[in-house]
Amino acid sequence: MTTPTLLIVDDEKTTREGLRAALEDKFDVYVAEDAQSAWQLLEKEPFAVLLTDLRMAGEDGLKLIKRAKSLQKPPVCILMTAYGSEDVAVQAMKEGADDYISKGKLQIDELELRIRRALQRQNLETENQQLHQRLEKKFGVENIIGDAPAMKEVFETIQAVAPTKATVLITGESGTGKELVAKAIHQNSPRARGPMVTVNCAALPATLLESELFGAERGAYTGAHERRIGRIEQAQGGTLFLDEIGEIDATTQVKLLRFLGERTFERLGSSKTLSADVRLVTATNKDLMALVKEGKFREDLYYRLAVVPIHLPPLRERALDIPALATAFLKEFAEDNGKPVQSLSTEAMELLLKYHWPGNVRELRAAIEHAVVLCRGGQITGRDLPPAVRTPQSVYTEQATREQLSTGRLSMKDAAKQLLIHALQETNGNRTLAAKKLNISRRTLHRRLHEFGLEEF
Repeated sequence: MTTPTLLIVDDEKTTREGLRAALEDKFDVYVAEDAQSAWQLLEKEPFAVLLTDLRMAGEDGLKLIKRAKSLQKPPVCILMTAYGSEDVAVQAMKEGADDYISKGKLQIDELELRIRRALQRQNLETENQQLHQRLEKKFGVENIIGDAPAMKEVFETIQAVAPTKATVLITGESGTGKELVAKAIHQNSPRARGPMVTVNCAALPATLLESELFGAERGAYTGAHERRIGRIEQAQGGTLFLDEIGEIDATTQVKLLRFLGERTFERLGSSKTLSADVRLVTATNKDLMALVKEGKFREDLYYRLAVVPIHLPPLRERALDIPALATAFLKEFAEDNGKPVQSLSTEAMELLLKYHWPGNVRELRAAIEHAVVLCRGGQITGRDLPPAVRTPQSVYTEQATREQLSTGRLSMKDAAKQLLIHALQETNGNRTLAAKKLNISRRTLHRRLHEFGLEEF
């Protein structure tokens, strides 16, 4: 681990040399007798810490700190003064000082501790900035792949709505990338440096969802042994993304409607009204207007949520994007797995284009990961793809399979295979759900997978 460099600036020789002697075992120490000589050192090489006196001949410590903070890689700045006062402390912080210490109370152990803490804060801020930059790169609009006309409209809408405060409703089938769009909206908004908090409404029962969103006081319900801060409060200054919004119960709908209208709420078990500055983005794979007509979703809430609607088309309606998506996923998984896979064969690409992708982009991503892992060379072939994708019959629907069986154009065995593949596609490979859909046991399903050569599904 590199020893931090420390520049001590003080016009009193006794003080600066005393500090040098006390700190040189823990830091790589340099000294300067005034701001001018200190600045010459700062311009030559980066320092981790600048420890400077306030009152010096010529330029004072505050001005030196201001100049030091203008550097491309500024140091942690700590101001020392024998003229301690609240006014000086406030001014020091305004000029960029990270800490402030009085010479009259100066103790080496405390000074070293405060230097260490200031360095830790700076490192944390640097890590946060780097993380933010990585998120911007990963979730920026330019990183959502799509050349199809419908996707271009999506991009334009994201770019238009992201800088605003408008509530956004993202709709589309499961696996179309709704969360990715929500993240792109957040990362391209003025709230990008604030938190983005995600809640999957379908993953929580109604009894827990209300407290998850709005929080709860101790004793508000059985098992509430301490105060719970809700997701709305956690998202203060940022974005709250509610996925599967169509799953929320009537009580939560009423509370969410009030929050959208007044930006206020109460924790469960409390009468104290709280407020939060939060931008709401929601998503669903359901037809909310149909739920409104059925009386299962409030109409007034729907219009509050759908101020700006964004619809993501299923992958089967944007086949033009499949080659670009597949290539991007190939590159990602080849790097992640350290494999020299560089391309897809013509055969593999044709199979990808023929398949109807019930699981949309999420299924395509999983299929490419599967292919990269199994690929034995530098190019993905048809045999590397999942069985459902490389089986020509997999493009048929369940209804088409039953029709062909009834007309005699498909054998019983082929029809059984088709229905099995379709059930697995519809359940994204979940064998328990597929067996339930086919009204057979898991054991029977496993036997048929072996019989049809579909064990890899």
